[in-house]
Amino acid sequence: MSTRRDFLKGVLASGAAVTAAAVTEPAVARETKSRPPEALGLLFDATLCVGCKACVSACKQVNNLPPEFSTADPLWDTPLDTSAYTFNVIKMYRNGTMAAKDHETDGFAFMKVSCMHCADPSCVSACPVTAMTKDPVTGVVGYDPDRCIGCRYCVAACPFGIPKYQYDSPTGKIGKCELCRHRYKDGKYAACAEVCPTGATLFGKSSDLLVEAKRRLALKPGAPMKVQRGKIGGPDQSYEAVAGNYLQHVYGEKEYGGTQVLKLSGVTFEKVGMPDLPENAAAALSETIQHTLYANMIMPVAVLGALTFVAKRNVKHDDDKEGN
Repeated sequence: MSTRRDFLKGVLASGAAVTAAAVTEPAVARETKSRPPEALGLLFDATLCVGCKACVSACKQVNNLPPEFSTADPLWDTPLDTSAYTFNVIKMYRNGTMAAKDHETDGFAFMKVSCMHCADPSCVSACPVTAMTKDPVTGVVGYDPDRCIGCRYCVAACPFGIPKYQYDSPTGKIGKCELCRHRYKDGKYAACAEVCPTGATLFGKSSDLLVEAKRRLALKPGAPMKVQRGKIGGPDQSYEAVAGNYLQHVYGEKEYGGTQVLKLSGVTFEKVGMPDLPENAAAALSETIQHTLYANMIMPVAVLGALTFVAKRNVKHDDDKEGN
């Protein structure tokens, strides 16, 4: 019976040794992925937003999403945040007397919250069954409910808190903005941009949107500014406005490896609810660590060894009794 005892000890020892060897080799993160050349996205200009929430309503309509009642009034759809049934919301920053729009002190501002469609999305990296995917051409981060197993790894992985789980669903599903990709075949685009009356939300190629964002930042506050509504490259729905007092920063240009949804604001992004993130995407490092641990079955062997040790320690075998 000593042979079995020696075998168990050997498995544990070899698993620990292999794991230790892997850990001593520092994981070097892969390169953060970039946006595809033809990536599609949105530009949200908070200085143009009037808080009408037409985008919220349009998103619900084209995605067949039910209303959510978060207040005592049962007559209005009143989502307080994105959820599995609300893919897009407008939030409001308030300070002091709220006398001036887009002022941090005694002012107020609006911020659109929806999927950022990251260049290197953590939700896609974390999904074990490829239910979350990134289109290689449009860059849109999509979701396939038929593949989803309800593990919610995508929920935990997203730094923006976007994928949400439908806890009341008998099958378990995730809800998130997919940039209205189901409308592209009909020549349409993101409904939130299509209905925005002020052009605060603009649809187009991310590269074009970045150029437009930087054009606006270069203008002096109060200078005349032509604002396109709907879609860059679409029918001319432009109008004349005045440039806001912008922060000299395009949110999403570099954050987390870059996103396909870009944002402009007159109020500090952290104060309007956007997280302060590094330039490198977490997926670049996490994937490297995962691949290192699973290469050559390192992690499975280590886990098997640990489980074997626990079982051996807590169970008395006949051969142990014989030795007494």
